[in-house]
Amino acid sequence: MRQGTSRRDFIRQAALAGAAVGLAGLTPPFARRAWSLDGDAPTDKLKVLILGGTGQTGPHLIEELVRRGHTVTMFNRGTRSEELFPAVECLIGDRQPEPGDGLKALEAEIAGGRSWDICIDIWPQIPRIVENTAVLLKGHVGHYMFVSSISVYVDFAMPGADETAPVGQAPDADTTAYTDELFGPFKAECENRVRKHYPETHTIFRPGLIVGPRDASFRGGYWPVRVRRGGEVLAPGDGTTAVQVIDGRDLTAFEVLCMERRTGGTFDVTGPNPASPLTMLGMLETCRKVGGAEASFVWADLAFLEENGVGAWRDMPCWLPGEGETAGFGKRSLARAVAAGLTHRPLADTVRDTLSWYDALPDDRREAVTKRAGLTAEREAEVLKAWHAKHG
Repeated sequence: MRQGTSRRDFIRQAALAGAAVGLAGLTPPFARRAWSLDGDAPTDKLKVLILGGTGQTGPHLIEELVRRGHTVTMFNRGTRSEELFPAVECLIGDRQPEPGDGLKALEAEIAGGRSWDICIDIWPQIPRIVENTAVLLKGHVGHYMFVSSISVYVDFAMPGADETAPVGQAPDADTTAYTDELFGPFKAECENRVRKHYPETHTIFRPGLIVGPRDASFRGGYWPVRVRRGGEVLAPGDGTTAVQVIDGRDLTAFEVLCMERRTGGTFDVTGPNPASPLTMLGMLETCRKVGGAEASFVWADLAFLEENGVGAWRDMPCWLPGEGETAGFGKRSLARAVAAGLTHRPLADTVRDTLSWYDALPDDRREAVTKRAGLTAEREAEVLKAWHAKHG
């Protein structure tokens, strides 16, 4: 039960993260400092169509594309596009009608002879929505990219597993009502639809937990903010469990690199590389060093956490037990992505920029974001009291 519960929490929270991106809010000036691709500007200037683009990673992607001289067109509902990128073309529509009036703006552009070199599809986990746009754009985009999820895999038991590991199946996705538990299989089926229509010209990205500025799920932000507050910090396990996360800006830099190199295939995109593993202790120590507060860690094993109603991943973000069916969760092979050019910034930079982003949020949005993951101060105090009562 313990391991199964952890996996269900992981899948559920991965699905709910999509609902959180609407709270991402500000892109403070600090987020625009140099984090992008090194090297000379690309020789070929691309025309890139972004389906979505206003959530957690879309703004990072657009900033990098524009900085490198590419021409960007967004297609989304237009609720935040003008605020974020007033100089970037945005076609207004809604993919939810599946298909219907929501795709008319794209249809009109295509009817007028419009085409793009690259399309990158950021948001959906509903296969028919992905297929509708994939079919519509066929012959009008040179390469189709889809941002999937590491949640597609059936299990995470094997350390060192890679992109060849089994993924979930959803053969009846068009007739099955979506639930959070189907997030992984539905994402896998979205991948299948892309491969079907673009067999030689597709790229699939399977990111792990995306952290850094604009992470409104707060799964990556909980620990920097909590450790900076200082005092006793309830921490999961014994500190040795491997953790993998990906800064959203490293993900989008890799996406742009693949666009410019026309790199196809399927890639797990998380980090760091298992050859230089990050442990839970290492992550929290980095948070303590960057935040500058006096904090001490109270390490509590899974049995104690569950006895006190504290869930892995949900209440203790970034962490799943390093045993059983999640033994390989923080130890995925990144060999394929690293060979294709994936790089990782220092974790301290991610922590520092996350805190700056969090501090710049308006009070109401900061409060809403803070409730997304982790324990409240009151709940943590209760659990710490129980731990001391048991251990003296």
